[in-house]
Amino acid sequence: MSGLSLRRLFAMMVKEGHQILRDPSTLLIAFVLPPILLFLFGYAVNLDTARTRIGLAVLDSSEASRSLATAYQNSRWFEVATASSLAPLKAALVSGRIRAIVVLPQDFGRQVVGGGGSIQVIADGSIPNTASFAAAYAEGVRATWAAGRFPERGAGGAAPAVQLVDRYWFNPELTSRFFLVPGAMAIVLTIIGTLLTALVVAREWERGTMEAIMATPINMAELIITKIVPYYLLGLGSAVVCTVLAVTVFGVPFRGSPLALFLIVSAFLAPALGQGLFISAATKNQFIASQIALLTAFLPALLLSGFLFEISSMPRVIQLITYAFPVRYLMPLLQSVFIAGDLWGLFGRGIAVMMGFGVLYFVLTVLATKRRIA
Repeated sequence: MSGLSLRRLFAMMVKEGHQILRDPSTLLIAFVLPPILLFLFGYAVNLDTARTRIGLAVLDSSEASRSLATAYQNSRWFEVATASSLAPLKAALVSGRIRAIVVLPQDFGRQVVGGGGSIQVIADGSIPNTASFAAAYAEGVRATWAAGRFPERGAGGAAPAVQLVDRYWFNPELTSRFFLVPGAMAIVLTIIGTLLTALVVAREWERGTMEAIMATPINMAELIITKIVPYYLLGLGSAVVCTVLAVTVFGVPFRGSPLALFLIVSAFLAPALGQGLFISAATKNQFIASQIALLTAFLPALLLSGFLFEISSMPRVIQLITYAFPVRYLMPLLQSVFIAGDLWGLFGRGIAVMMGFGVLYFVLTVLATKRRIA
C-alpha cells in the first residue's frame, strides 16, 4: 500500500462532496434542521416561570391585606385571579386554570400589626417544578412587600442580623433561552457529527461502491480522512448558522471569542465523527447504524448532558454514566462561551477530554475497518 497521496485525497474528497450534494437529506439535516431545533428549544421549550397563573384568596379586609394583594397583582411573575373566598379558586386549581392559590388569612392584618404576617400557598403538585417555583415566588413577593413596608424589620418582621442580597452572574434575569439555545447547538452537532457519519461507510457497502474503493490504492488513513473532512466542514457550517441565529434572532449574548468557539466545536466533532464512522464500519447497514447512533449519541445528548436535566440532580450511578459521553463535556463549554466568556481553565480540560475520546473512536474505526477491507 502506497503512502499518503494528496492527489488521491483531493479526488476522494471531491467524490464525497458530490455525493453529499446529490443527497438532499444531508443538506437538510446540516442547514435546515439547526434553525428548526433552535426555534423549538428557543421558544417552544420555556423553563421560565414568568406570568404563572395563580389565584389570590383575600379573606381579610384590612389595609395590609389590600396592600399585599396589590403587590401580587403588580408582580411580573404572576397572572392573578382574585376572590374573596377559597371555594372558586379550588375549583380553578383542580381544572388546571390556575397553578397555585395564595391565601391571605382572616387575621392577616392583626398578624402584621403584631410583627408577623403569614400566608398560605396551595400549589398544584401534578407539575412539581411549576408548583415549587410558584410557592417560592409567592413567598418572595410577600418578603419583598414586608421589607418595603417595614424596612427596619426586614422581610420576616423581626430585625435581621444579616441581610442577604442575591446576585446572579452572567444571566441576571435567569432567562432559560440563554442556556437552552447553546444546548440545542450541542444537539445539532451531535446529529451532524454522529448520525450522518454513521451512514457513510454503511452506505458504501449497501450500494456496492466499497468494492470499487477496495480496488484502488487508497490506504486506511486516506479513507478515514476523506470520510471525515466533508462532514467536519458541514459541522462547522452548522455551528456558524446556529451562532448567528442565537445572537441575532434569540438575543443570546456571545461573550466569548470566535477562536474559543471554533476550538470547542472542533474538539467535539472529533469524537462525534469518530463514533459515527466506527458505528458505520462495524454494522455495514444504514438502518442498524442509524438506530445505534440515535441510542448512543442523540438520546444521551438530550438526556444525559445536562441540557434538560441537571446532572447533579441525577442518581449517583447515572452521574457516573454521563462521563462516558463526550457531549457531557461539550454542553457546559458551549453555555460558558456564550453567556460567561472565555474561561480557558474550563475549556482546556473539556477540550482535552473530548480529543481523547476522538483518538479512541478513530482507533476503533481503524480496527473495525481493517477487519473488513484490508
